[in-house]
Amino acid sequence: MGQDQTKQQIEKGLHLYQSNQTEKALRVWMRVLEKSADPAGRFRVLGCLITAHAEMGRYKDMLKFAVVQIDTARELEDPDFLTESYLNLARSNEKLCEFQKTISYCKTCLNMQGTTVSLQLNGQVSLSMGNAFLGLSIFQKALECFEKALRYAHNNDDKMLECRVCCSLGNFYTQIKDYEKALFFPCKAAELVNDYGKGWSLKYRAMSQYHMAVAYRKLGRLADAMDCCEESMKIALQHGDRPLQALCLLCFADIHRSRRDVQTAFPRYDSSMSIMTEIGNRLGLIQALLGVTKCWMIQKELDKALESIEKAQELAEGLGNKLGLLKLHCLCERIYRTKEQQRELRDHVVKFHECVEEMELYCGMCGESIGEKNNQLQALPCSHFFHLKCLQTNGTRGCPNCRRLSVKPGYV
Repeated sequence: MGQDQTKQQIEKGLHLYQSNQTEKALRVWMRVLEKSADPAGRFRVLGCLITAHAEMGRYKDMLKFAVVQIDTARELEDPDFLTESYLNLARSNEKLCEFQKTISYCKTCLNMQGTTVSLQLNGQVSLSMGNAFLGLSIFQKALECFEKALRYAHNNDDKMLECRVCCSLGNFYTQIKDYEKALFFPCKAAELVNDYGKGWSLKYRAMSQYHMAVAYRKLGRLADAMDCCEESMKIALQHGDRPLQALCLLCFADIHRSRRDVQTAFPRYDSSMSIMTEIGNRLGLIQALLGVTKCWMIQKELDKALESIEKAQELAEGLGNKLGLLKLHCLCERIYRTKEQQRELRDHVVKFHECVEEMELYCGMCGESIGEKNNQLQALPCSHFFHLKCLQTNGTRGCPNCRRLSVKPGYV
C-alpha cells in the first residue's frame, strides 16, 4: 500500500468512525497497519487506533498500540513523532491507573527538544501529569500541572484543551471539597462547548455535563445532578463510550444514595463496577466501593460495610491513592465507634491523621482540616491552598506551608 492509498484509507476510517461505525473503522485501520509501507502513515493510523480504543475503554489495546507507535516514531527519527508517541504511552498508563508510569513518561515528553509541534503538545502532557498526581492525591503538584496546562491552552488558543483542563479542575476541587469551584469549572467547560464546539465530538459536551452532575450532587441539588447525568449518559450510550457510561452509573447510584434510596442505588453501583472492572478503572472502583459501603452503613449492615472497605483498601493501597485511604479510615472510625471496638477505632484515628499530614490536607493558617466539609479555598502561586476566609482575614507575605517545609530537611 503506497503513501496516497494509505492516506485515503485513513480518511475512510475516520469518516466511518465519525459516523459511529466504529468496528468498520477499526477494520479499515488494521488493514492499513498490516499493508502500508509508509512509516508516517503507519504512525498516523496508530494514533487513530489509540484514540478509538481509549474512547471505547479498551485501555490494554490502547497501550499495545502506543508501544508499537513508539517503535514507528524511532524509525522515523522525528522528535515531534517521538513526543506524541510518549504522550500516548503516558495517557494509556493514566487510563490504566498506572500513575507513576504516567508521570515518568510525561517527564520524558517535557525533556524532549522538539519543534513547535512538540511545544503545542506540552499542554496535553501537563494535563495527563496533573491527572496522575491527582490519582496519587498529590494535590499541590496536580494543581501546578493543571495551571500549566491552562496557560498552554490560553497561549495556543486551544479551546478543546481548555475544556478538558476545566473538567479536571472540577474533579480536583470536588476531591478537596470546594464545591463552588467544583461546579464553576465544568460550567466553564460547558460554555466552551456551546461557544466553540460546533465541530467537536459530542464527548466534550458529555464530559462537562458529567462533571457538573457530580458537583450538583455534592451541593445537594439532586434534580440538577440527575438532569446533567442523564444528558451525559445519553451521549455515552450513543457513542459506545464505556468509560463514561461507568462514571454516569456511579453518579446515578450516588444520587439515589443521597436520597437514601439504597435499593435503587445498589444495582447502579453493581453495573458501574462491572464496566470499571472490564476496562481497568481501579480508581473508579474505589469510588464505587465507597458508595456501596455508605449504603450498607445506612442499612446498619456494618459487617458488609467492612467487607466493601477491605476490597477498596486493597485497591487504594495498590494505586497509592491516599485520599481513598483517608476516606476508608474515616468510615472505619465511624463503624468501630458504633461497634464500640476501641482498639480498632484508635488504629484508624491514627491512620486518618497520618493521611491528613502526608497530603497536607489542612489550612496552614488556622490548622483546621481541608476536605472534611464544603469550604471555599484559594491557592497561592506555589499551589498550596488555604481557606479563603483565612487568607482574607490574615493575608500572607509568603506561603506558611512552604516556610514550614523549608525547616524540615529531607521532608518529601
